[in-house]
Amino acid sequence: MTPMAAPEAVLFDLDGTLVDTAPDLAAATNALRRHHGLLPLPFEVIRGQVSNGGSALVTLALGLEAEHPDHSAARVILLDAYEQALATHSRVFAPLDTWLDGWHREKRPWGIVTNKPRRYAAPLIETLGLRPGVLLCADDLPTKKPAPEPLWEAAKRLDTASKACWYVGDHVRDMQAAKAAGMTAVAVGYGYIAEEEDYRQWPADVWFDDCAALVKALSAGQGASATGAAAERRSSRR
Repeated sequence: MTPMAAPEAVLFDLDGTLVDTAPDLAAATNALRRHHGLLPLPFEVIRGQVSNGGSALVTLALGLEAEHPDHSAARVILLDAYEQALATHSRVFAPLDTWLDGWHREKRPWGIVTNKPRRYAAPLIETLGLRPGVLLCADDLPTKKPAPEPLWEAAKRLDTASKACWYVGDHVRDMQAAKAAGMTAVAVGYGYIAEEEDYRQWPADVWFDDCAALVKALSAGQGASATGAAAERRSSRR
């Protein structure tokens, strides 16, 4: 692995990267199937589609593509079921939870940039007791990932240069966004990745198979320290 500068700030995708939300989203997906008189799908089948959003889960559950006239109504049923129990089984991935406690105690900047609508992301984060320095959701800006603007805005709100940030995600669009934003693109293989997809083919700077390896790298900085980054950010901030 090529040594990387220690991050001055860390930004996370939400579902499948920072928080294991698949159990609650799987329950909502199967609630939609029950509504249509169908048997539940296996958890692992649903898990691989979670990062693709509610529309993908509707397609998985009922075989209705986004263009189908019944797709929107089915999506409402799914999301209503999810909203009623969005933090029942969702938890921060271990050992990220412990690492994050330490990072927060040190008052070091971190945040969340997600394509999840704020209606679902904000109460989830509040229930889990997370205190990110910035939370940007799908409906907060005119564009969302893989566009770089949400990542730039997050770095700006953290008063950190883009190049001093790591962006961690479990989807190829996360890596595309990080690269476009000039951040270190960190891909994780423990997230919600379809079985046929090879996450090591994503355009990342570094890849971690499990959460423990990610935490080790975050703790060690994987190379040079970020000394002087505070001065640099004033000349390179977007």
